[in-house]
Amino acid sequence: MSARLAVFDCDGTLVDGQAAVCNAMDAAFAALGLPSPDRHLVRRSVGLSLPQAMRSLLPDADEELRQGLDLAYRNAFRTAREAGELVEPLYAGVRELLDALREAGWLLAVATGKSDRGLEHCLATHGLSRHFISLQTADRHPSKPHPAMLEAALFDAGALPETAVMIGDTAYDMVMAVNAGVRALGVDWGYHSPAELVEAGAEAVARTPLNLLELLS
Repeated sequence: MSARLAVFDCDGTLVDGQAAVCNAMDAAFAALGLPSPDRHLVRRSVGLSLPQAMRSLLPDADEELRQGLDLAYRNAFRTAREAGELVEPLYAGVRELLDALREAGWLLAVATGKSDRGLEHCLATHGLSRHFISLQTADRHPSKPHPAMLEAALFDAGALPETAVMIGDTAYDMVMAVNAGVRALGVDWGYHSPAELVEAGAEAVARTPLNLLELLS
């Protein structure tokens, strides 16, 4: 029997990283002498790889400018992390959800637009590193909604698509699940609306972590 695998997005699903992302984006734009981007648009880009997020914010910019913003963003994020100013709070009920799933025999993984270093720091900060058998990031894969991150997590877990589920807060997560042939479940405490998640392929949208546990039972 194939293992049951639950793959989680990070920002907007496990942790609320929007302030950290918006602050780093403001700093990156300021470093290049540009006005701050619309924070609503920044939040909507969370989940994409950084180059894709920059393209969504500045579709008409040349590649050199976007690469400069990419580097400035990474520098701003690293500076905040090293200064102990990076705040990415865990959503209420998430820790209990992860513990309950592990007790029920689920294998857990993460598929995120974060970098390797960013994800590792985030999970270590909350004492969650041991919960996950596979960590897939934008450092090693194409941006969501390409299915590469999910396919790698399935391989690591020895799981089949039909016994796996992708859990996330954005349409990018849901389309990635559809592209990988994996069940898609949305959460409504993140950055895209429930209607968008359903339209993108979610079979249901959880209102709370407890509700999500019920959907997985």
